[in-house]
This record gives sequence, C-alpha cells and structure tokens, in this order.
Amino acid sequence: MNELLAEFLRSFTATNDWAAIAPEIMLAVLALGLLGAEMVLPRSQQVLIPRLAIWGQVIVLVVTLARSAYYTVEGQTFFSGMIAQTDVTQIMRVFFLVSSILVCYLGKIYLSKQKLPRTEFFHLVIIIAAAMMLLVQSANFVMLFVALEAVTIAFYVLVAYCRTSSLSLEAGLKYLILGALSSSILLFGIVLLYGVAGNPELSFSSADSLNFEALQTFIGIHQDNLLVRIGAILVVAGICFKIGAVPFQIWVPDVYQGAPTPVTAYLAIASKAAGFIVLLQLLTGPFIGLASFMIPVLSLIAAATILFGNFAAVRQRNVKRLMGLSGVAHAGYLLVGVIAALSIPEAKYAVIFYLVTYLLASFAVFAVMSHMAGSDDANQELEDYENLARKRPFLSGVLAVGLGSLAGIPPLGGFIGKLFIFIAAYKAGLYELLAISVLGVVISIYYYFGWVRTVYFSDSKDGAAETAGSLRSCDRVVLGALVFATVLVGIFPGVLPIIR
Repeated sequence: MNELLAEFLRSFTATNDWAAIAPEIMLAVLALGLLGAEMVLPRSQQVLIPRLAIWGQVIVLVVTLARSAYYTVEGQTFFSGMIAQTDVTQIMRVFFLVSSILVCYLGKIYLSKQKLPRTEFFHLVIIIAAAMMLLVQSANFVMLFVALEAVTIAFYVLVAYCRTSSLSLEAGLKYLILGALSSSILLFGIVLLYGVAGNPELSFSSADSLNFEALQTFIGIHQDNLLVRIGAILVVAGICFKIGAVPFQIWVPDVYQGAPTPVTAYLAIASKAAGFIVLLQLLTGPFIGLASFMIPVLSLIAAATILFGNFAAVRQRNVKRLMGLSGVAHAGYLLVGVIAALSIPEAKYAVIFYLVTYLLASFAVFAVMSHMAGSDDANQELEDYENLARKRPFLSGVLAVGLGSLAGIPPLGGFIGKLFIFIAAYKAGLYELLAISVLGVVISIYYYFGWVRTVYFSDSKDGAAETAGSLRSCDRVVLGALVFATVLVGIFPGVLPIIR
C-alpha cells in the first residue's frame, strides 16, 4: 500500500507545473494583498484599494496575454490530469480577467453610494475570477466541483452584500438555497458516474474514473447504460442552474434585482460564460458518446428557455429584472450553439464569440445602470430613464448601443454573434431551434426598444435622470471603449482571434 501511495505521489508531482497557473496564483496573491493593504494603510489612504484591485488585475491580464502569445498549451494536462489547457481555456482566462476588472470598476461606482465594506468586495470579486479560470480548465470532476463551489460560495456573500437592503438579503437567501440544491444535484450525478464507472462487472479499468478522458472512453462503450444517462443528465441539470436555463431559471429575476448591480453584472456575464464553457467541454468531451441522447433533451430546454425568457421580459418594468429575464433568453441562444457544437466542432467558436459580444454590450448597459442608481439600486424602473437622452446624452448613447447589440441590430457586435450561432444551427440541421431563435429575437426587439423609446421619446417632462452622478474622464473612457469595441466587432469581427 505504501509503495502504491508513493508511486501515485511521484506521478502526481511529476506533472506539477505551477507556471501553468501563474495568472491564477497572481490573482490569489493580489486578493490577499488587498486584505493586507487594508490593515496597514491609514483610513485616509484606503481609497487606493479599488485602484490596487483594478490595476493589479490589469497587470495579470497583460501577463496572461503575453503568455498566450508565446506559450503553446494546446492539449497539455497538468497536476496529474486535473487541469487541461487549450485555446478555448486561454481565451476564457482573458474573458474572466476583463470581466473582473469591469466588475471592480462598477463596484467602485456602487460602493461610493453605499456605507459598506469595500476591501472585501474587491477581494471576493478577484477570488471568483481565479476560481472561474480554474473551473474552465478542469479535466477532472474533483477539480470541477471544488472550483465551482469556490465560485458559488463567494457569490453567496456578494449577492447579499448590501446588508442594509431587504431585497439583497432576500436574494442572497434564495441564491443560497437554490444554489445548494443545484450543487447537490450536480454532486449526485458525479457520484453516479463514479460509481458505475468503478463497477468491476463492466470491465472498465482506469486509475481515475473521475477523469474526463477516462470517462469519455467508458461512456463511449456503455452509452446505453441507464445509470450513465441519469448521471449525465443530473450533471447537466446542475450546470443548467448556473446558466439560468429553463426549468432552473426561477432564481434569476429575484436574485438579479436584489443583488448589487456590479454583482448582477458578474452573475449575468462571467458566471453564465463559465457555465456554458463547462457545459461545452463536458458535452464535447466525456459525454460525447451520449450526443444522440442529449441533443433532443437540450433542444427542448433551449426552446423553452428562449420562449420563456423573451415572453417574461416583455411586461417587465424593473430594469434589473428585465436584464435577468433577457439573460435567460440569451442562455437559450447559447444553448443552440452548444447543441450545434455536438455535430459541428467549430460551433464552439461561435459560442465564444457570442459570449464576447454579450460581455461588451451587457457591461455597457450595467455601467449606465450603475451611474443611474441611487442608494437603493434594486428598484430601478423604466420610468427612471425618461428624458435621459435630453439630460445625459452620453449615457443615453451608451445605453442605446448596448441594448441594440443585445437585441441583435446591425452593425453592432450582437448581430454578428447571433448570426454565427444561427449559421452553426443551420449547418447542424437544427431548423426548428433556428426558427424559435429568430422568433425570440423579434420578441426581444420589443422590450429592448421599449427601453430605448423611454430614453429618447418619453412624453414626461420630469423623469429621474437627475439621479445620475457626474461622469469623470475615466468613466467616459471606459464607457466609450465598450461602445467602440461593440461597433468594431460588429463591423470587423475578424479583429477577434476567436474567428476560425
């Protein structure tokens, strides 16, 4: 027994390459450094902490981009098969870093209007970014579950961060209960797969039946096994909660409304993206042998998600709930791309491109919402944006571009993102899903442009646009960059290295 343990430890340490996860280590050090800075800096100097958080992550982003340019990682595994790095994981590391930087920027705006702890907010945001970067690199269910729980537990705190708001506390409680339920479902599915793969009667020999590559071999042989199918369905169900797909979307409107606006943006963009990349890697990896079984199930979920999200958003007046329900619809479009990737592997790049355009447009909208919010940002209504175009033309322009991109209006990036998904669906023969997706886009134009109409063509002479604070030069630079990138990607999609 001792010899076996020693051999395992030798094989494990032989594949350890800490340089492979250098960006994640740098983020962990930065997060701890922020807590240390709070202890040593005098109170008058603690306004520097948000800047340290943002510029520290910018440095990590530069390091990550430099490594991606000069360090080939395609198909490499580290830490005894716990982590696998591909071109997709490298792209998503950059994605999560950009998301975290923008959330810290929104957090700086939000916390300036609140009497809440500041350092802990930025600490948790950075920890989540590092955990999501490890999550998408997971090649073993142990690693996947640990990284996913690190993300989820930190979100439990952030969702209820505004402890003076009953809506935030309610959102935190709901997210905690339903998040724990989804984690239980996911873990039960993993245990089923582990148990059936370890059954000696099925003649499967593997050193680690939780490893994705080993499971892919096993499921390819035993794809008709009932327990294998149930386990895979439970794992997918647990992930569907994270992305807000029907019928696991019940938490979305209340949590998006009650959570602080920067946290809502983080959930809507980065958390959703992490869930889709994990789902994509599972379905095209260990579960690829179940494609014929999974496609009808996922198609039904995608169709229901698109229709529910769009129809439910039509009558919403609270803008945070509207963004939440429209995000459910976007999850449906992305699911169409994931299903297409089961037949056409190149469709995964359409999914990633869509996520990038969604990031740009959504952060533009959430940034405007952060500037517009008062001390209670949970109750932002469409009426609060009346006459915004006349009083704050720059903010109204940013909002219009962001909403137009989310609606899929050319020549903005969201149009190209939807176009790539639709082309992938057509090539994969998903004609019914394609028709439902087009219908969903038509419906979404109604509520997105209802918001734009309120901004530009309101009959009211009052409005509440006065709640927006004055914009600094850095605010204009950030918002202008998001608008510029949205337009640039729409006109020249080839500027993104994702295009293949």
